[in-house]
Amino acid sequence: MATSGVTARQAPSAKQPRNPISLKQVERVISRSVAIIGVVFGAQTIPWLLGQMDEAQPWWLWAFVPALFGLLIVAVVASFANRAVRPVQGTFAVVYLLALLSWPFTVLPGVEVFSGIHWLNYLITVGTAMATIAFGRVLATTYLFVAPLIYLVVRILPVGGGAPWQLAVLESVYALILGSAIMIIVTMLRQAASNVDNAQTTALLRYGNAVRQHATEVERVQVDSIVHDSVLTTLISAARAHTPEAERLGAVMAGNAIGHLTEAAATSPDDISIVQATDLAQRVVTSAELLASDFTFSVRSVGARSLPAVAAEAVHSAAVQAMVNSLQHAGGADVERSVDVRGLEGNGIEVLVADTGRGFDMDRVPQERLGVRVSIVERVANAGGRTSIASGPGSGTQVCIQWPYGDGVDDVLGDDDIEEGVL
Repeated sequence: MATSGVTARQAPSAKQPRNPISLKQVERVISRSVAIIGVVFGAQTIPWLLGQMDEAQPWWLWAFVPALFGLLIVAVVASFANRAVRPVQGTFAVVYLLALLSWPFTVLPGVEVFSGIHWLNYLITVGTAMATIAFGRVLATTYLFVAPLIYLVVRILPVGGGAPWQLAVLESVYALILGSAIMIIVTMLRQAASNVDNAQTTALLRYGNAVRQHATEVERVQVDSIVHDSVLTTLISAARAHTPEAERLGAVMAGNAIGHLTEAAATSPDDISIVQATDLAQRVVTSAELLASDFTFSVRSVGARSLPAVAAEAVHSAAVQAMVNSLQHAGGADVERSVDVRGLEGNGIEVLVADTGRGFDMDRVPQERLGVRVSIVERVANAGGRTSIASGPGSGTQVCIQWPYGDGVDDVLGDDDIEEGVL
């Protein structure tokens, strides 16, 4: 048998990630981490603070110590509550810098200053990290260098312990390196999260455009198929109805046309209702009985399957159009016609419309003819199924409609009877 096949498949829908990484999530993790680390560093500072409390003016201690440690606690609460995170951490960075600047001016005269590491040194990294979160890149970078530099000057002065400049430089450079590492990590995480956000936004825009284009294409196919199946074909059949049988067929097609138009007006592409496969099989059989008495039909292994209403309507309409095409083009009373509905493995269903008529060469079907390309192939493909057609001049025609898309079609028509192609 000379054959030509048709296949079509609906593109798989894009699936969004469940919990995509975003800049907001990264900011939340960073702020909480810095706040918790700040509390840990603050707790380590307390023993050194207690040993140096008798060096400063009481008013300074009462002003800055509660403010610094209180802001560390507030920063933790704010980070977990996702409220005022940047203002709180920025305030800590500023208060810390003011405490560092004012320390030399508040040391009591004649007091013996502790020569070891100053207690404020343990909070330089915390101040730098919070400045990185609260301020812009330029201001945070300035803070990164200014804070260790101020500590270097204070550490060398007698009121700051009078440390050798080598030791003071070492302590300042250590604080600078640690602060730089934190700033680099925070900046890289922010940049990566921002890139993810931009990529996701772009992907959503493209997905939205693709969905709109697909919806437009589905609507176009639906309108084209309604015009061809339900209106144009009915009018042509009515014009050629010169016999009682042709007049009866025209009347049946007119009724189908009204039904299609009513369903098109009432059905949405987003309809999620379910149709039982047995109901679909009965609709196909009833349509075959109404169209002509010479159709033989069978229903096999349908079982308790179900399919979406949109898919059921597409399969039924494509099957009716295949039967109408057979009645109009296959030949007269000597042609054998059959409709076979059967269940496939899983939840699939298949409708096979066949005849022994004159057949046709699909390569010679003009592109402007919508009967096969739009009314059958594209309609089923847009519902997630596949249509294969085997036909040749003088060899009859077989139209196999399968939902959902699968590999079971070749089992019906035979590997040698189908030449796969796209119409």
